[in-house]
Amino acid sequence: MKKNDAKSDEMLLSLQNINVIRRDKHILDNVSLTVYRGEIVTLIGPNGSGKSTLVKTALGLITADSGTITRSPVGSMAYVPQSMDIDETLPITVKRFFRLHCRESEITYIEALEQTGAAHLINASMHQLSGGEMRRVLLARAIILKPALLILDEPTAGVDIGGQAALYALIQRLRDTLGCGILLVSHDLHIVMAATDKVVCLNHHLCCSDSPESVSQSPEFAHLFGESLARELAVYHHHHDHEHGLHGEVCINETNTHHG
Repeated sequence: MKKNDAKSDEMLLSLQNINVIRRDKHILDNVSLTVYRGEIVTLIGPNGSGKSTLVKTALGLITADSGTITRSPVGSMAYVPQSMDIDETLPITVKRFFRLHCRESEITYIEALEQTGAAHLINASMHQLSGGEMRRVLLARAIILKPALLILDEPTAGVDIGGQAALYALIQRLRDTLGCGILLVSHDLHIVMAATDKVVCLNHHLCCSDSPESVSQSPEFAHLFGESLARELAVYHHHHDHEHGLHGEVCINETNTHHG
């Protein structure tokens, strides 16, 4: 997958020296992270490493015990949670679901759904959506107001392996189309290494933060995830010479075929 080389110098989100302490335990210990317009930053780490806490702190849902948070005054921020519970006794269509979020025209809703390949679902019941359809609908809802920053928590949750790469390719296209920045949490390490600009490895503290190539070869990453996986991911990233279409089909990326 080809990444965007035109990262802007416009800072959208900056977390500096963030500490979150609960019951005398550091959930986040002096963590710093910055997201610029035009880049995809992926947050990885083992379960319980503080990823969700960091996202909630960035959103303002959790107050840090110390540190500095700076959010760009230009443009809005949109959040797509890992899951969303909708009362099964409440009949609600995708269009109605969007209307609860913001009062826009149906054309605006359809345009957002078209960008995620889900325009045909405008009148579908939210309760009848597949895992992949639900992710596309949630992404469309998030981009209705054209946010400057998208924050995605496990964007392929509930999606089968065949649809995961297609969703990451879609996220890249949204970044390019909207010109936004994206901060996402993921455990899909193989795909992440080919679909992001910067990787932030977290285990309560910042283990490493750099390009996918550098992170996959760092001692801190190998210590956290194992040397065999680190070697495998490094090879996977450098030899990933294709991308996946919206429906999972394989498309050869000629710009990368010289690697190998």
